[in-house]
Amino acid sequence: MDKKILSTGAIFGIIAIILGAFGAHALKKILPVEALVTFETGVRYQMYHALFLLFLGSLNDFPQKTKKSIWFLIVFGVIFFSGSIYLLATNSLTSFDFKVIGFVTPIGGLLLILGWSVLLFHFLKKKTLK
Repeated sequence: MDKKILSTGAIFGIIAIILGAFGAHALKKILPVEALVTFETGVRYQMYHALFLLFLGSLNDFPQKTKKSIWFLIVFGVIFFSGSIYLLATNSLTSFDFKVIGFVTPIGGLLLILGWSVLLFHFLKKKTLK
């Protein structure tokens, strides 16, 4: 499971860097400033959670079942949160109105919060932290 978590973190990081560069260079010319700021928010949260997964995957004294639960919450949280933000920010570039999927953004945010909460709960229930 650790290899899967670490690999996912690395992939999310790579994609965040690519999308950040894409936004800063290609989208800067064609999107309004507000949409670009929104796009950058998606990139920033994706990178935060890429680093979070790298941290999680490197924890040695941590139950694999809990890691798997957190991994699931973070992966789907990033897909729903950042993914929907990318689509909503670039909405003006397509003929499809991505505003209809706007409801998944807060669901993604909730999944991210739950992932962090599971981590916190695990730390609080441990007798000692090494």
